[in-house]
Amino acid sequence: MSRSVGLAHIIRQQDGTSTGVWGVFALKSAFQPIFAFRPGGQLEITAFEGLIRPFRNGEGLSPGAFFNAVPASDRMHVETLARTLHLLNAGACLDPATSLFVNFDPSLFSEPTVARNALRDMRLVLHEAQIEPSRIVCEVTEQRAAEGALHMFVQALRDHGFRIAVDDYGAEESGIQRINALKPDIVKFDAHWITRLMSSGPGFALLEAMVSEFRDRGILNLFEGIEETWQLELAEKCGVDMVQGFVLARPELAPTSFAAFSRATPAAAPAKPDKRAAAPAVPARPAAGQPAEPAPAGTPRRAHARSFGHRGTR
Repeated sequence: MSRSVGLAHIIRQQDGTSTGVWGVFALKSAFQPIFAFRPGGQLEITAFEGLIRPFRNGEGLSPGAFFNAVPASDRMHVETLARTLHLLNAGACLDPATSLFVNFDPSLFSEPTVARNALRDMRLVLHEAQIEPSRIVCEVTEQRAAEGALHMFVQALRDHGFRIAVDDYGAEESGIQRINALKPDIVKFDAHWITRLMSSGPGFALLEAMVSEFRDRGILNLFEGIEETWQLELAEKCGVDMVQGFVLARPELAPTSFAAFSRATPAAAPAKPDKRAAAPAVPARPAAGQPAEPAPAGTPRRAHARSFGHRGTR
């Protein structure tokens, strides 16, 4: 089997994790849990998002500063390395019943050959990490990518067995048109946008209507950037499927402590078996108007927050 481009820049650590090397930088994976609402107001870790954490001479750097320092000609290789790192560390550290969200910049894949090579490389890494493609959710941003190239790339991801999430929904006026065209499995709502909508009665009503519409179309809803308890309570009232944010858990470097919350039983069947039969469990929304109850041990309403990095940084 051919050698992955990303694997060529990987160093295996004694604790089973992997570190990436790019020039003078050491790159590590951090994972932030994504929680699903369960009946009775319980929360359960259903997925993780992979986030890159760069170091130089042992000192942590801002991920934004690191990526801004990467030349345009190297951007594809660095993003490939980041995904490789997350896949290897997920295979080594995370509950196999959970999904993994990884980020793609579709503007880098405007050429079909580039997309084919990148996805071939990703499949090699998945084989190495012993992860099934159905566990992977590919987040695509709405900005910068041309329509034709974006549609081609999303279809290529689906052809390889990956699920699709549209990231930062609401940040662009073209959001609903992209949703209609791409038909994603999951929509991640822009954190700043949902905070604004939650701040007024009419805004919250609009948020509820959008969540309901997407659910009726078989699309799961995810609110990210939940950093206050009142936001979490409104997210549950809104009927959203999944939530992510500092109020629940901060990202942790691999290996994480989140194994303490791993599921003791097999994953439940998806709500839409025709679309996600091979995928790990997806959340079921609570009954309308059902009050929240304290979560049992192992599925805390507020996970212990261990700070490293900032929400939304890749």
